Amino acid sequence: MSRVIVVGAGLAGLSAACYLTGQGHDVTVIERDTGIGGRAGALRLEGFTFDTGPTVLTMPELIDDTLQAAGSRLSQRINLKRLDPAYRARFADGSVIDARADPTDMINEILDTCGAADAASYEAFVDWLTRLYRLELPHFIDTNYNAGFDLLRSPAALARLTFLGAFGRLGPAIRRRFGDPRLHRLLSFQALYVGLSPERALALYAVITYMDTVAGVWFPEGGMHAVPRALADAFTDAGGTLLLDQPVTGLITDRNGRVAGVRTDEGQFMADAVVCTLDPAAAYRLMIPDVRPPRTVRSGRYAPSAVVWHVGVRGLPGDQVRHHNIHFGRDWNSAFTAMIRHGELMPNPSRLVSVPSLDDPSLAPPGCSTLYVLEPVPHLGGSVDWVREAAPMRQRLLQFLADGGYPTEIVTEKLVTPLDWHRQGLSHGTPFSLAHTFTQTGPFRPPNRIRRRPGLYFAGSGTVPGVGVPMVLLSGKLAAERVGRYLGSRPPAGPARNRSERPASSGWLR
Repeated sequence: MSRVIVVGAGLAGLSAACYLTGQGHDVTVIERDTGIGGRAGALRLEGFTFDTGPTVLTMPELIDDTLQAAGSRLSQRINLKRLDPAYRARFADGSVIDARADPTDMINEILDTCGAADAASYEAFVDWLTRLYRLELPHFIDTNYNAGFDLLRSPAALARLTFLGAFGRLGPAIRRRFGDPRLHRLLSFQALYVGLSPERALALYAVITYMDTVAGVWFPEGGMHAVPRALADAFTDAGGTLLLDQPVTGLITDRNGRVAGVRTDEGQFMADAVVCTLDPAAAYRLMIPDVRPPRTVRSGRYAPSAVVWHVGVRGLPGDQVRHHNIHFGRDWNSAFTAMIRHGELMPNPSRLVSVPSLDDPSLAPPGCSTLYVLEPVPHLGGSVDWVREAAPMRQRLLQFLADGGYPTEIVTEKLVTPLDWHRQGLSHGTPFSLAHTFTQTGPFRPPNRIRRRPGLYFAGSGTVPGVGVPMVLLSGKLAAERVGRYLGSRPPAGPARNRSERPASSGWLR
């Protein structure tokens, strides 16, 4: 039985751990914090429970696949509810469109709000999204790359994607299909998940729209933190070891440069392979300071960040509020230009408000509500001084909640800015890592293996396949596949030597 260490108990690390345990390895997950989940953590304040990271869950079958690898099932671990609507979209003119779970219901919603022509287009749009997804997932997402030429290893799938317009731009692809500008926004805002404006994102990222509008949005009882809890429980029930509050301080290698374990403040942990889930810049600095990071890590284009305001309030929202509420600003393209191109706050921002206590009242005290308010903002490479801007931002968000009909008698709160994301070790203060430009996608994204350090693998949003809960779960699976192939052909290791004593350069983390 080979020994494998996973650094980090977030979604990527726990996914890798479940798959590695299923392969029959002796797996230990080492986490620097006192709890599991990483960015998908939980914050508990005065009887309120807040999800600290993602709030939108799609593709639950990927969670089931991960749990099955560790001998469990989703149905045994998490109670899921499909949200209908997945989102309520509220526009500056006061109109509302619900993103309905059932395609027939969505056609009727579009018919009532946007007209017959756009309603007639929706069925063909769903077909287009579905074909994109079925081509992309097995051939270009759930796959390990060794070089850029690997894009050509499925030429038939690549040709079909080209025929479907996947390498055009998302914004124009949506406008060709629908006439109502409100649908343009509702069906393309997902480009923000990959760090781009809809006008710049490739149409292939419509697969995220597929996940939202076709596959559906789900809510786990207890909040999103129920997902890492389920993965951790399945992992330990299958015999894995989970160590908390033990920061890894360096990598141990043998005389041939192969991985032999890690160091922590508690001592050395020997292993035949290591999966590291840190942000790529931090991973290179900590684990392999003598290896030059790839260009995308050194000088890549990072996605915008977000301000997240966790607010526990007295009172319940009115009937106009749903679980997920997207408030679209009046200006659209100019808002993206300001934030992404100029590094400035959106002049007329769009915001997300999630109210998970609507579907799980246990997340708030009786008669109270748990609110998660998110506004996209520039990363730390922009021009915003967050020491000065945090208080005005809070006041604007408070007024926005009052204007939107949300309860605003605050019991407890926590405001998270890009400075806080940076303190968590995230480059440029963004939880969305590297933007998914074409040159930072697929084989051009930071790789999940390091040829100069055999036995070291990466998982998480900074490597393949990318950002978002489904992609991060797959990143753990892909790293585990790498480890399995490596350990199946690994030559005997030489005596270990500790490279972690070499001082780490901080130059890669800007």
